[in-house]
Amino acid sequence: MNGTMAKWARAVAEAELSEPLPRRWAHSQGVAQRAAEVAGVLGDDAELLASAAVLHDVGYAPRLAMTGFHPLDGARFLRDIHGADGRLVRLVANHSSALLEAEERGLRDVLEAEFPLLDDQRLVDALVYCDMTTTPDGEGTSVEARLAEITARYGSDSLVGRFIRRAAPNILAAVGRVNSALAAQPR
Repeated sequence: MNGTMAKWARAVAEAELSEPLPRRWAHSQGVAQRAAEVAGVLGDDAELLASAAVLHDVGYAPRLAMTGFHPLDGARFLRDIHGADGRLVRLVANHSSALLEAEERGLRDVLEAEFPLLDDQRLVDALVYCDMTTTPDGEGTSVEARLAEITARYGSDSLVGRFIRRAAPNILAAVGRVNSALAAQPR
């Protein structure tokens, strides 16, 4: 990992999030820290994960929010403005079971057509793990606490509440797979 993509990604995320959305920026930094902690299970893809981790919520930036669906808005920004790596863009577009939220928003066909899911389950799971074990303030947490926090913040009957309820089994499974991979790492 030479860090070139990760440095670029951090600079882009900071430029877009740090001033207008400091709490979102804190979360993104925490997710990137989690990515550093799981780098050992990804080998050559550790830098790609670090880049996706810090950029996963860039679509929340007010100037980028075109559809109001941050995975799609962020991925389009990275693709169209920055010409970012295709795998990176697809990770951002599909992070943390985004297809299910896209379905709730009537955008699933659009997301799938523009940004197909990656075939690399390790990377997909690792980004879910990093996002779903980090609080909005960038601290580490359990996946169960994170799911409860999201439900409480948005309300269980909201669009996000419905999405997170549907996505919870996938999220829990992904975090479980990463925890198993981490436990199998030599110490």
